[in-house]
Amino acid sequence: MTTVSQHVRPSGIALRTPGKSDGSAVWQLIADSGSLDENSLYCNLLQCSHFAQTCVLAEMDGKPVGWLSGYIPPEQPDTYFVWQICVSPQARGLGLARHLITEALNRSACRNVNRLECTITPDNAASWGLFKAMARVLGAPLGSGLHFDCQHHFDNRHASEHLVSIGPFDPAERERLRAA
Repeated sequence: MTTVSQHVRPSGIALRTPGKSDGSAVWQLIADSGSLDENSLYCNLLQCSHFAQTCVLAEMDGKPVGWLSGYIPPEQPDTYFVWQICVSPQARGLGLARHLITEALNRSACRNVNRLECTITPDNAASWGLFKAMARVLGAPLGSGLHFDCQHHFDNRHASEHLVSIGPFDPAERERLRAA
């Protein structure tokens, strides 16, 4: 069963927990982006079921317009790792990516989280900008370093990925995200 969060953006965008029935739509949203790495449909089904409490689906008029997949790494219970963020063209420029992260961080599944992480390729200016802004709003340091090397890990089939870490931050600072 999916539940609608208390967040309804003034733009008419509702944020909610995904369910198994959303897997195909999430997969299509990512495929339509044309810029994100596509996972298998099965992977998106697992994200929408096994990891539903740490993923967020954004809808406008009942249609998916944004997706955040993330999880809490088993060896890092204080960390929320953002796997992927996708915002459709009609929802860009509304700050939706930040709202997706805020929604995830404010869920009970993330109550012990005081660090935010993700990996970003060097040329992804939008993601770098988003995470720098998140660090400012949270009042926490941002660090980064090479995590997956183009040659060593990706056999030259993907750009290198840098691990970006924000934190530690005071969990109470999450409220600042809502207001920012």
